[in-house]
Amino acid sequence: MLKIDRSFVRDVTIDADDAAIVDAILAMSRRLQLRVVAEGVETKEQLEFLQTHGCEKVQGYYFSKPLDFDSFSDFVDQANIKPLISEQYSV
Repeated sequence: MLKIDRSFVRDVTIDADDAAIVDAILAMSRRLQLRVVAEGVETKEQLEFLQTHGCEKVQGYYFSKPLDFDSFSDFVDQANIKPLISEQYSV
């Protein structure tokens, strides 16, 4: 797995260099058949940029602050997203 640092994600919609770096990371990951997660997603615009450029996994405050296990379990239950969680994890 390859992780895109939040320092690139933060200005991806307003800084052409950050956008180019993120796009290059995503292209490289596809060529190397690596999964990618972008961290630090805080806005809808960042999420849309990443989705448009083929990033399938993201994390950040746009979705939730960091949570302990019990809080995460409650979050998942309330958001009704259990089908999205791998069966190897017990919630």
